[in-house]
Order: sequence, then structure tokens, then C-alpha cells
Amino acid sequence: MDARDELTAARAVFALLDSGLAAEDVLLEVIAPVQHKVGVEWAAGRITVAQEHAATAIHDRIIAAMAHRTGPKSREPEETGVSVTVACVEGEWHALPARILAETLRLRGHRVDFLGAQVPTPHLIAHLHRTAPDVVALSSSLPTRLPTAHAAITAVQATGVPVLAGGAAFASDGRYARRLGADAWAAEAREAADVLDRGLSRPHMDAARTAVEDLPHLSDQEYTMVSRGKRQLVRNTLAGLERRLPAMRSYGEAERERTAEDVAHIVDFLAAALYIDDVRLFTGFLDWTGDILEARGVPAQVLLPGMDLLQEDLKDFPRALDLLAQGAAVLHGRDRFPRIPGTGTGT
Repeated sequence: MDARDELTAARAVFALLDSGLAAEDVLLEVIAPVQHKVGVEWAAGRITVAQEHAATAIHDRIIAAMAHRTGPKSREPEETGVSVTVACVEGEWHALPARILAETLRLRGHRVDFLGAQVPTPHLIAHLHRTAPDVVALSSSLPTRLPTAHAAITAVQATGVPVLAGGAAFASDGRYARRLGADAWAAEAREAADVLDRGLSRPHMDAARTAVEDLPHLSDQEYTMVSRGKRQLVRNTLAGLERRLPAMRSYGEAERERTAEDVAHIVDFLAAALYIDDVRLFTGFLDWTGDILEARGVPAQVLLPGMDLLQEDLKDFPRALDLLAQGAAVLHGRDRFPRIPGTGTGT
């Protein structure tokens, strides 16, 4: 994993294919588990972000090579299935899960149009009008992209095309996909192929639903106010931390940037939890962040002063206050149940 030896990795994959292992099995039982291990190693602080990106890029290029490989034991799958557009939602740069899905569906005989990472919703809709697929498969790994995913789901359905959602953003049981009105959800690529084999009904070509129609709690405007006020919330929190923690005044530029990023992530996940109205999204993020920090020798409780300051700033927002209070309880609880670095939830 650390050697970043693309040639050796490619030879190993092609040897498995030459031995008779199906390409789908190589994708889902070799490449996908190794990629998951890469994420675990990064979370545990045993590899750097650069090393994680290098490994991901190698996997992406090997999958591309597999798709165009010719040889005595390779054959092009017959296109007997439906036409599927596979895309990551706007702002989602984790494209490898979608790439693995696209290739799995192609191997199953579906006609696949893979659009890759970070597809703005207006451009996706324009593309659908030109290509008229049977299904759109939307991928997202980051829960902070759920509001954008919701907009994409409703916009696609307004064109009469059903949406199959997948990726870690939608939760391990798909509850957020259902809450956002997706026509179907799949936990992994084989399940997605099975969903397509069973078929999806086309939605009515009505005007796109408003977010409040699917999520009535949004009428309280807390999500809107927090998301639009993110910059000021981060600025206020940093100023408050400097008053409370004199040591921050001696921080260099890099340390200040990391602190600002940490506060911004907390606000982003708070906003996403307000949008979806599920405390588990926020507390799960804080617990995962605690694992990341502790793996690097930093106590998770370092996040608590910033949480306190956010509570002061958001004192007029009852749902936000409840989320922050439950998040703080999770961080306090880690004192009683210390974690082992490297056993967190992964990336």
C-alpha cells in the first residue's frame, strides 16, 4: 500500500483475471476492500493524505485499464440491460465508488454513461435531456452533500427519470436516500445491479418538489440560517477561542488554518444534520473526528470549547442547540470509553 507501485498492482490484478477470476469479483472483492483499507490507514494516521490520494489514483487507472483490456480470457459484455447515467452529486469529489459501480453495471450488460465527480445539477439535467437514460445513479460519500443530493434527486425525477442513490452519505441503511425521496437505494454495486434487474418505475414528470415538501421541519429556517451564516459562525468561534485559550494567540498560520477548518467542518455537519433532522449524522461525525484526533495524539475534547461557543451563537435555534448538546455529550463520553487508534469508522 505504501509503495505506490502501480505496475506491480496492475500485474497482480491482471494475473487474477488471467487465472479466471471474474472482473466483477476483482472490482468488489479485491480493489474495493483494498481501497477501504487505505481509508482506515489514513484515519489511523498511518498514511498521509497524499499517500491516500496516490493509492486512489492507482485504483482508478487500473479500473480503466481493466475496462479496455483485451486478451484470450476477456470479452466485452453484451449490452442487454438498461441505460444508466452514473454521476457524483455536485461538490462530491470521491469518485472511485461511483467508478466501481459504473464498471460493475457495464459488466452486467447495462449501457453506462459515467460522468465522474462533482457534477453540477443544472449540467446533469441538461445532459439527461440530450441522452434520455432509463435510470440515474447518484453517488455521494459526504453527508454534507445531502442538501445538494436532494436538489439533484428532485430535479432528475422532474424529467421523468428514476433515481438510484448510493454511497456513504445516505447512511449504511439508506435512510437518508428514502428521506430525500430517491426511488431506490443500494448499499453496494452488486445490490445496485440487482435493483436495476428488477426494474424501476418512471416518476411522473411534474415540477420539482420543494425541499419543505419532503422535509417539513425545514420550515423553521434553522438549516438556512446556519448554512448561510457559516462564515460568520466560524469567524465568531475563532475569535472566542482566542479569548478563552490564550495559547491560540501564538498559533502560526498553518495552525490557524487547521483550527478554522475544524470549526468549518463542525458547522457543515451541524447544517447537514439540521437539514435531514437526524442527530446521528452530527454525533457520528464528532465520534469519527474524535477517532481521527486521538489517532494523532490529540484528545477529542479539544473540540468542546468550539462547541460551547457555537451554542452561544445559536442560542435562538432550538434544534441546533439540541444537536450541539448531544454532540458535546458524545465527546464528554469518550473520557469514560477511550478508543484504540485505528478502530474508528474510516473515511
